[in-house]
Amino acid sequence: MSVENWTCPMPLRDHPAIVMGHGGGGQLSAELIEHLFVPAFGDGQLTELADAAVLDPGGPISFSTDTFTVHPRFFPGGDIGELAVNGTVNDVAMRGAVPRYLSVGFILEEGLPMAELGVIVESMARAARHAGVTIVTGDTKVVDRGHGDGIYINTTGIGIMRADADIRPQRAQPDDAIIVSGTMGDHGMAIMSVREGLEFESSIASDSAALNHMINDVLDTGADVHVLRDPTRGGLAASLNEIAVAADVGVLIDERSIPVDRTVAAACEMLGMDPMYVANEGKVVAFVPADDADLVLKAMRSHPEGANAAIIGEVTDTHRGMVAARTPLGATRVVDMQVGEQLPRIC
Repeated sequence: MSVENWTCPMPLRDHPAIVMGHGGGGQLSAELIEHLFVPAFGDGQLTELADAAVLDPGGPISFSTDTFTVHPRFFPGGDIGELAVNGTVNDVAMRGAVPRYLSVGFILEEGLPMAELGVIVESMARAARHAGVTIVTGDTKVVDRGHGDGIYINTTGIGIMRADADIRPQRAQPDDAIIVSGTMGDHGMAIMSVREGLEFESSIASDSAALNHMINDVLDTGADVHVLRDPTRGGLAASLNEIAVAADVGVLIDERSIPVDRTVAAACEMLGMDPMYVANEGKVVAFVPADDADLVLKAMRSHPEGANAAIIGEVTDTHRGMVAARTPLGATRVVDMQVGEQLPRIC
């Protein structure tokens, strides 16, 4: 994005990079808000520039916040701005809510190129429009050069709960089918391929996407969805373990049924990683009664984000609080939680 295209760009043109004054609350802060953030994010309540937005959600809400520090901030398939919007939209939607509003907090490092910030802001604006959410309030701080790695973003989301949704980890129960909406490990391997300079026959792109429209269609089927979870940090393995513990049930999955892109599988093998532990940013794990599984699969597969949806396992009343996997050789192994963080700064 070129500074030339910004609304009344002249004040910002005098500062081609972020300076400390952009976070000081004075004229430079006001210019950044007026000429970049407000035009990108809309002309609703944000234009009032008040300390808080006044919202009328009209019922129970889902509320979530997340902070994004991904490195590098531009990667195949997305960037930190798009990721920040999609990640929080998905967190809100995982409770069965319709995402409506976002707040955005920027921590900018002195020296960040203004043009680069513009690309990130426009990416966030596009992602918000696609998800159908409105950015209604925000904040900007600037830290000294060398203390912020360019940009960190915090997003908080609010959504309106659907009246027919009771979705939480504790509702997983024996005989539930476990469904994933697509291939595992795409986002984590996209980041790692850039960090490690890996090249493959086909490039690995992040799966970063807002899933709220797909989830809404899943709920519209009338299926009794018990659990929804986006397997981000820690990947599928972490999500399944957390749900097994929360509901005090056992989880049994079939490794052969887990969809993994061939190039992602090759990258994981090269780096000594298991795709089940690698982060995703555009996938959902669903626990539903076995009788509803086909309805959910059909709804997911009607969206590009769910084209590779598959049933990967079931909930049992044995080995409670644990996840087990059937291997291609017919054996069964325990799928533990990672002790530490396998891929730092992945989101």
